[in-house]
Amino acid sequence: MVWVFIFLGIAVGGLIMVISYAVWLAHKAADLGSEIEMLGKRAEELQELLAQLETPR
Repeated sequence: MVWVFIFLGIAVGGLIMVISYAVWLAHKAADLGSEIEMLGKRAEELQELLAQLETPR
């Protein structure tokens, strides 16, 4: 009967690890999303700067 509690403890520990990993992964995905958004803003700024350049003839 002790083995039931052992496996139950292992299952609960595994569930806690999966939930923790999901939370960590969600935070990383949010960070990646904000970095991609910043990259888009920088690309727009670069486009504006390049549009101001005049090419010599």
